[in-house]
Amino acid sequence: MINISGISDMNALGKLLRFPLKLIPQKMIMPILQGRLKGKKWIVGSSNHGCWLGSYEYDKQILFSRTIKEGGVVYDIGANVGFYTLLSSETVGKKGKVIVFEPLPRNIHYLRKHLLLNRCENVTLIEAAVADKNGVAFFEDRTGYSTAHLSSEGHLEVKVVSLDKLVIDGTIPPPDYMKIDVEGAELLVLSGARSILANYHPTIFLATHGIEVHQQCCEFLEAIGYDLQSINGKNIDETDEILAFKKAKE
Repeated sequence: MINISGISDMNALGKLLRFPLKLIPQKMIMPILQGRLKGKKWIVGSSNHGCWLGSYEYDKQILFSRTIKEGGVVYDIGANVGFYTLLSSETVGKKGKVIVFEPLPRNIHYLRKHLLLNRCENVTLIEAAVADKNGVAFFEDRTGYSTAHLSSEGHLEVKVVSLDKLVIDGTIPPPDYMKIDVEGAELLVLSGARSILANYHPTIFLATHGIEVHQQCCEFLEAIGYDLQSINGKNIDETDEILAFKKAKE
């Protein structure tokens, strides 16, 4: 695979390579060019060009596709427009299941289109944000579709759900894997899944947003039996991309 997204847009080469991309119509449907999703269909204007180029979050998507096993159950929490949803769907196969959580109407629109275009029959979409309890909350989307987040100052009211409650009620099966990218609400997600994490220890791909919440999440996960590994090669205290997995018995 070629990491096109890794070429900075601040230098001459990066600007030259990106210029033709501006000419592609936003509504155009393109095949994903490389990686595990090669050949899958993607709407150009739904997200950044790295998605259909196949280089989006290059290192993370490679690790993700190598870690997820066929037949597994994946939770995609903060699915956005569905890149990791498609990757999960492809990787777990027909015998696996993908449970997707996304509250933002704009993202849900494109997510549904991507699921339909690619005939993803093993995906269940839950139109809600994930937190530590069921209810409603305010969501701030004026920062952009990729950085929208739960906020008391938000103007959009959304449904919120607790993962523990959904599993206890039998609404969804417990996960083997979780991808969490929720723009600062990471600890709320983990707190609302304490029973799941303690009993099933799913492998977690966790993106953290902020020094304080990063430290809190690390402490929370280590306390319930997880080992932590940096995805991007940085020190665990400096990274914002964590792979968390069940601690080996000593």
